[in-house]
Amino acid sequence: MKIGGFKVGDYVVKEEGRKKHLLFDCRGCIYRASLADDKACMYHVLYALNEADADLVVLSDVYERIYDEKQTEMLREIVKLIQKFSVEAPWSYNNLADTKIMKDEGLLSTRHKVIVTIARELIAYDPIKAYLTCLSELSKERERFASGSAEYKASSTVYLKTLLYLKKNFEECELIQKARRFITELKQVPESKELYRTFFEAQIKPAFIGSRLIFREEEGLELLDEYTVKNSTVQIFAHPNQTQNLYFINPPEYSLSPEKYFVLSKAKEVVAGYTPGRASLSTVARSREYFERIYQSTIMEIAEQNNIKLTKKEIKELSEIVARYSVGYGILEILLSDRKLTDIYLDSPIGESPLYVVHSDFEQCVTNVLYTEREAQALVTKLRAMSGRPFDEAHPVLDFDLPELETRVATIGPPLAPDGVAFAFRLHKLTPWTLSQFIDVKYLNPLAAGLISFFIDNQATMLITGSRGSGKTSLMGACILEIPKNTRIIVQEDTLEIPVPYMKKIGFNIQRLKTKSPISVSKTEAEVEPDEALRTALRLGNSALVIGEVRSKEARTLYEAMRVGAAGNIVMGTIHGDSAYAVWDRVVNDLDVPTTSFKATDVVVTARPIRFYGSLRRHRRVVEITEIRKHWIEEPAREGGLLDLMQYSAKKDSLELLEDNLKESELFEKISRVSGLTMHEMWADIQMRAESKRYLVEMKKKYSLPELLEAEYTTAANDKLMLLRERQLREFGKVDYGKVLEEWKEWVNERLVKKLTKSEIKTKG
Repeated sequence: MKIGGFKVGDYVVKEEGRKKHLLFDCRGCIYRASLADDKACMYHVLYALNEADADLVVLSDVYERIYDEKQTEMLREIVKLIQKFSVEAPWSYNNLADTKIMKDEGLLSTRHKVIVTIARELIAYDPIKAYLTCLSELSKERERFASGSAEYKASSTVYLKTLLYLKKNFEECELIQKARRFITELKQVPESKELYRTFFEAQIKPAFIGSRLIFREEEGLELLDEYTVKNSTVQIFAHPNQTQNLYFINPPEYSLSPEKYFVLSKAKEVVAGYTPGRASLSTVARSREYFERIYQSTIMEIAEQNNIKLTKKEIKELSEIVARYSVGYGILEILLSDRKLTDIYLDSPIGESPLYVVHSDFEQCVTNVLYTEREAQALVTKLRAMSGRPFDEAHPVLDFDLPELETRVATIGPPLAPDGVAFAFRLHKLTPWTLSQFIDVKYLNPLAAGLISFFIDNQATMLITGSRGSGKTSLMGACILEIPKNTRIIVQEDTLEIPVPYMKKIGFNIQRLKTKSPISVSKTEAEVEPDEALRTALRLGNSALVIGEVRSKEARTLYEAMRVGAAGNIVMGTIHGDSAYAVWDRVVNDLDVPTTSFKATDVVVTARPIRFYGSLRRHRRVVEITEIRKHWIEEPAREGGLLDLMQYSAKKDSLELLEDNLKESELFEKISRVSGLTMHEMWADIQMRAESKRYLVEMKKKYSLPELLEAEYTTAANDKLMLLRERQLREFGKVDYGKVLEEWKEWVNERLVKKLTKSEIKTKG
């Protein structure tokens, strides 16, 4: 259709996250795809908004220019004004003069032309200029009025009233209000194009990328941190009026030159056929390099054909971007590579609100990423293919581990999620936490770490409890590292959170069992029930047994193993709860484990998020180490069955030893009976372990060596400590713990600290 000599561009209205997008296909358009730089483009958009309701405007070519809700609303106000003027026809003769008095047809024609130009023509191309033209005409007419005859003044009154009416209506629009303020501040009238560039700065992204980034210019933002992930800048801001921080990511693909956008788009079209269909994630990961090589050659060909000069480095960077949005996970891949994040949430309806993340340093943050329904459906298709599981209304839950990304994803859809598909990603730490690292972040103190290490070495059965996000699984991983490496370990998990592959790499004899997920309603027959897997684990030989999460009927099997000693060495597990009493209540009353069986538990370690003085920020802490005594019958709290060995003090922000309770401990008496250690020797051992872990933290801080607290080095240090202790036992029949510690510190300084210090100097050099 041609309006005023222009062909209105093709457009379509698409809904994303309950927002209507007015999408223009600008490929091949002779005009510039920009509201600010081309009047014809402004005309086309205003014309379309006259016909279609929309919340955002998108001009799509090799890249997309996106005008957000506020900018689109400014345009909609102009459209409403055009419609209003069209109905009221301010250019009619009775709005130009008192026709009973005014007989000058030439003057009426001139006024008619001016009002039509302002209120019908110019407003559709350049509303700011239309307003300025109105002001100019009003000023001129006032001058003519002042010097005109009585007859002219009588007819001019009507015309002035019409001009003032136009002015008033213009000034009710936000676009004109912004322009007025801008002009007042500048004290001069700039080109209207410059004003439009200020008010209609578009968000730009490649057309083949669905996710939209939001960059808001807001006053008072405080930069808390800045770092790089996969060539993408991450910035964390504190907002003066929001309780949660802002997580802004700026990937390179959102700020490329038009030539590179063109190459990317063409490359994406060409390589679309290479994208793998049904394949395991590991297959895709192994073939990533292969696809990137294909993409590099494709990009080189496209660049040469279109006379676009690219360096080898630029070609490689572009190929990585294409791979990210074909065989990879798009912008999610960057977020999943940020190992400072622990969780990523995409809530339904997708696209209505930005992604949320949980940052290890800054807790929950709102991002600047708006995901799209199209991307969500593509992700569901990929997860369904990789898992081999259904995901539909009959199976609205898909719980799946992404081992190459060390991430678990829980996907839900209708009817469980009535607003559409949603995702929750849990990112696992690539290396296990260590007790020394926990000391460093004040999760527990050295004495607590030494006590836990001592109990593990002496094969106590232990449950770690706490709420979600309290660090139960992380603490479990640290406890596994305290098991001597000459012990076989079996780890059973329904979601793969403990970094078992890394533990194997650093020398642990460890076997992982994967059991059926407790939340998935689309389970496959190939998955093994947790209690069946546990019975299998008990037949796999003399091994320490670690249960990732005690949830349901496997608890009975676990406690059977504890009671008869069939599990061999230490037995550990995590369970939801907020105290030792809550653990007893859940195990006995919810999971149907007999009270007599529960007594097989020796120690319960409780973790909890602490909000100091009501602060919004939560700090994870171990708050109790409790011994489960054996001589009670029905109710442990009432009958003295729960003996707190250490309790947390918020005022001191530390676990405190309850020395008087140690006199009533049955566990120390049991360990003494089976090991021959006296109480004095046991505490000397505990304090040696505590001091060794504290010393590593001290050296880490002194020489700025965070690697020293990683599992590779802490387990080597722990091994050496045990070997030095063992040597004294062989030579002298008893241990001088002070002497062992002195020799050990010397070894740490010579073998670990020097090695890491040299490595650090070499890296910086």
